[in-house]
Amino acid sequence: MPKDGGIGAPTRRREDYRFLTGRGRYSDDIKTQGECAAIFARSTVAHGTIKSIDTSAAVAMPGVLAIFTGEDFVEVGGNPAGWLINSRDGEPMKEPKRPVLAHGKVRHVGDAYAAVIAETVQQARDAAEMIEIDIEEHDAVVNMKDALAGTTYVHDEIGTNQCFDWGWIEDNRAATDAAIQGAHHVTTLELVNNRLVPNAMETRCSIGHYDTGTGDYTLHTTSQNPHLTRLLLSAFVMGIPENKLTVIAPDVGGGFGSKIYHYGEEALVLAAAKKLGRTVKWTSDRSEAFQTDAHGRDHVTKIELALDEEGNFLAFRTETHANVGAYLSNFSTATPTFLHGTLMAGNYTVPNVYVNVKAVFTNTAPVDAYRGAGRPEATYSLERVIDMAAREIGMDPIELRRKNFIKPDQYPFASAAGLEYDSGNYDALMDQMEKVADKAGFAARRAESESKGLLRGFGVNAYVEACGIAPSNLVGVLGSRVGLYDAATVRVNATGNLSVMVGAHSHGQGHETVFPQVVAEMLGIDPGSIDIVHGDTSKIPFGMGTYGSRSLAVCGSAVVRATEKIIVKATKIAAHMLEADAADVEFKDGTFSVVGTNQSVSFGEVALKAYIPHQFPIEDIEPGLEETAFYDPANFTYPSGAYCCEVEVDPETGKVRVDRMTAVDDFGNVINPMVVTGQVHGGLGQGIGQALMENTTYDADGQLLSASYMDYAMPRADDLPFYTVDHSQGTACTHNPLGVKGCGEAGAIGSPPTVVNAVIDALQSGGKNVTHIDMPVTPHRVWSAMKNAG
Repeated sequence: MPKDGGIGAPTRRREDYRFLTGRGRYSDDIKTQGECAAIFARSTVAHGTIKSIDTSAAVAMPGVLAIFTGEDFVEVGGNPAGWLINSRDGEPMKEPKRPVLAHGKVRHVGDAYAAVIAETVQQARDAAEMIEIDIEEHDAVVNMKDALAGTTYVHDEIGTNQCFDWGWIEDNRAATDAAIQGAHHVTTLELVNNRLVPNAMETRCSIGHYDTGTGDYTLHTTSQNPHLTRLLLSAFVMGIPENKLTVIAPDVGGGFGSKIYHYGEEALVLAAAKKLGRTVKWTSDRSEAFQTDAHGRDHVTKIELALDEEGNFLAFRTETHANVGAYLSNFSTATPTFLHGTLMAGNYTVPNVYVNVKAVFTNTAPVDAYRGAGRPEATYSLERVIDMAAREIGMDPIELRRKNFIKPDQYPFASAAGLEYDSGNYDALMDQMEKVADKAGFAARRAESESKGLLRGFGVNAYVEACGIAPSNLVGVLGSRVGLYDAATVRVNATGNLSVMVGAHSHGQGHETVFPQVVAEMLGIDPGSIDIVHGDTSKIPFGMGTYGSRSLAVCGSAVVRATEKIIVKATKIAAHMLEADAADVEFKDGTFSVVGTNQSVSFGEVALKAYIPHQFPIEDIEPGLEETAFYDPANFTYPSGAYCCEVEVDPETGKVRVDRMTAVDDFGNVINPMVVTGQVHGGLGQGIGQALMENTTYDADGQLLSASYMDYAMPRADDLPFYTVDHSQGTACTHNPLGVKGCGEAGAIGSPPTVVNAVIDALQSGGKNVTHIDMPVTPHRVWSAMKNAG
């Protein structure tokens, strides 16, 4: 098999052809004869008691087939959080029910309290506007600290707005406090990790179908994790027998985490489909997406860094308030705790870490995992306080990081935050970053900017993240309510081509290109003969979906294991064909050969023979050539990187322009460098967007002020620089068969602190005593900071 199609080849993504030519098939593209439309009536107030809902006028409107309210779902379950988190005192988290439709109260703007099913979308929309709801409005709870101090509760039944008060690692608390108390120098920083709206290109869409003849349900939906959606609908929300429910996620136009979760609209269309005996379809508009898609980030953190006289790190201590919004979404309790707190040692040999997180209910949209999911929040806090400390003690920011880096001979390294890093070389990453970013030429570039009246800054960042979220036995102890393995089935057809069914879902990651490269390398065949099947629970083995940069490390490893099983069985068949002992048969480059002879058969010949088992010793060899493997990792994977950014700041207006961005990452072994580079590009765009532009804003009444692209600033092409992306410094993961680490979230993790550090450096170079500006670093915030600094 030509090497240019296997592992390491920059093969073009085969799926891009259908996307670029308009031939993708998204949920909203699916049209069913006789389908009807669902539209949701949503609350325009953030907090209130529902006194009554009058649907009489609406139900009489033309085309209306049914109207549902929360009363119709009182007897069904609620959508649960996926992780049970205990507070520091051992008390379980508060987990109020999240209903399909609001019942009793509305708790955020956009909370759905009724659904209209009609023949057309417009008829359903017209009828929804005729529903009369009487809401006794209450004060909205928006600010997290006010929410904890007050007596107005989002969920009256739990008597508090605190979901949990979590500490990690509790046994480290006293030692961390003592280290900070006795330190030569302590840097303290309070910062905000701003709330973001995911803004995928494709809005959410759900289509419910019920077969009255068989009792089977089918849900087409925009999901990163169709098996999880099926499990939640079956076991918790609707009670539909799992073997009677198929969930299909076709092409999905972006997810970034917001499509991992189950949403109430999915349950509603299934319930309506059964009641009406018709296919029921709902497609979100962009306004609904702003109001109801799970938002990201929204942390307020105080972080302290203690150092000794030489600049060695002694301790990190953080206190974070994490907004979970009005309801618990599926990963909302894991994101600010185990996906965040366990990374608070960063790349460093710091001996003491203590993390406290208070999760808070507010009258805002639910908050959950967004690209990076906890790791960007951890990295931002760490890398901002390290930069500040460097300035306070008069040390170069890069040298302070180098002084405290874990060194290559220290692996495996048990971090003070409870993880065991298996491989890495952070000094090599920083060396490469300084080289490819031309740090030596920065002074000349700064002088050139100053000649134009602009301030130029150089910002750096070093990150490590935990990917391939697993293993199941660990996360189970930590509170996960599901396993975190994945699965693959490799089916070799009689004519030698392959269908590979995978539990991971592809919505931009390039699975249809990359997974075949792995199998083709192992079997010595053309990757073009391999087809990837995903997204349909009736066709694929039970897998845990795509998020947390886990697809290749976890599902790809399952693909490897299943392919290894194929090779073992195919070798037995080849040995039978060659009249040899299987131990004497060697498989290489797509050919089975008897060692020491010229006897051989091709993989294609073996595949055909598997399905024509004449004279097979049936007690030893079954017909067919198909194998399934489940893979549960032994550890997380730990990608890492060194980033730098150069910005120009206009001191007259505060406008920031990113001029250069360099990302040097360790992703372990790289299967397709072109795909990896593309993933980093996308993450960098999102990270720069968070750093400079994007911000979700609620007023004191819980009204979403940034509810459209008129008020929510998304980065455009001219807001972003050309990137320099380098992944030449990989150190292989030691515990998965591919040696891969994950790449999908790195750009969004590494870029925000890098940009902010560069802005602060620029302002200080111009004599402005500005030590911190919260994201987004807008022109107004920069201008105000400069004026206030004098």
